[in-house]
Amino acid sequence: MLSENCYDVTKYPPGNPREDIGAVINNIIADIKNRQAVADANDGGKPGSVIYIPPGNYRLVTQVVIDVSYLKIVGSGHGFTSSSIRFNTPAGELAHWHEVWPGGSRILVDTSPEAADGEAAGAAFYVKRSGNPRISSVEFADFCIDGLHFIDDGSGQDDAENTYRNGKTGIYVGSANDSFRITGMGLIYLEHGVTVHDADALAIDNNFIAECGNCIELKGMGQASRIANNFVGAGYRGHSIYAENYAGILVSSNNVFPRGASSIHFSGVVRSSVTGNRFHSFYPGMLVFAANCCENLVSSNHFLRDREPWTPMQKYDNGLDDLFGLLQIDGSNNSLIANHISEIIDTRYIRPPAVKPVIINVVSGIGNYISSNHIVAATEISQKDKSDAPNSACFSTQVSALLSTGNSTSLGVTTVLVQKESVRNTVLDSGNDEQVVMDRTVNAFRGTPVPGQ
Repeated sequence: MLSENCYDVTKYPPGNPREDIGAVINNIIADIKNRQAVADANDGGKPGSVIYIPPGNYRLVTQVVIDVSYLKIVGSGHGFTSSSIRFNTPAGELAHWHEVWPGGSRILVDTSPEAADGEAAGAAFYVKRSGNPRISSVEFADFCIDGLHFIDDGSGQDDAENTYRNGKTGIYVGSANDSFRITGMGLIYLEHGVTVHDADALAIDNNFIAECGNCIELKGMGQASRIANNFVGAGYRGHSIYAENYAGILVSSNNVFPRGASSIHFSGVVRSSVTGNRFHSFYPGMLVFAANCCENLVSSNHFLRDREPWTPMQKYDNGLDDLFGLLQIDGSNNSLIANHISEIIDTRYIRPPAVKPVIINVVSGIGNYISSNHIVAATEISQKDKSDAPNSACFSTQVSALLSTGNSTSLGVTTVLVQKESVRNTVLDSGNDEQVVMDRTVNAFRGTPVPGQ
């Protein structure tokens, strides 16, 4: 023990953190509760504690259960490295790699959760407390939670490490909470990275949460939370950023990698802001507002949809076709202003064949304001077939695809489609007369000027 309220998992006597850090941390929490048993004494009583995880590998067999406020669990490095590239690289090449596993202060989630037991049962860290007040000020900082492997999903693909399924969750908060902080973390190869229910003033900042089935999920209901400055990337079955029944979320300055079924999916979210992010996707449905999302601002984001260039993952997608929309809006009085949206796709990969892809699809609601969005649509034929590149060349293959801006021709798209169920919307300078499809007797429209016309 470093001091009365500071613990080092490698120096706390009961248990071996290398064999089961979960049991050690649970013992520490029991000690905190025993020592800090008085709620009100001399204007204090329960200051909380810090649990430090030094750099190293720590197997977690026992779930950590947190039911105390003012607890910070902190390490010395998020330790992220791509396990997806590693597991798709031939063994002969791996023999020459400098390292093959994540590092830093790394927790190896070595549990075998049953799917029937639910997400909480598969969590490495399970936070829940009943009664009043809500559990508050729990912090996770600067360590790695590694799910180790994905498992076979019964699909017959014989490709277990690319299923994004293993029943494991990194951090699961199951009860109402206030002022939680998740910062500087590395979460990898988990079916669910971070799942938080009923949050108030939650901050998820500056993390690396990628190669997870789902990355960030805000569930139940909540308010006034922030998701910012993260590197995020889910699998083709899940969401990179998901929220339901929340108000006042700030989603800003995130770099969201491709391959997630969606970059951001809101369900019943209101009065929130999505600004200044970079979203990259291989599929339609990059941004989805479902279940009557209202009064949200989507502004100054960069959206890019192109095709998966890396051979091992080209057989997977999210099941949506190009009529779904890169952005789909179900709700009222939302503002989509000054976004840059690029769709760069070869026509042979458009589904259904020969249709015009839809960029912004307003499916229901009233009073949405869509203005000054710059939409670039092009079909690009690769000058050289990259399919013979080694599987380990994921980085160079993807960067080469991103940097390629030549050899392209204009692609016909519907920049904005307003379905008949949606009325009283305003669409300004987000496509010309031919590119915007809607009933102009019940919606307002001003087309983007066309040079020479």
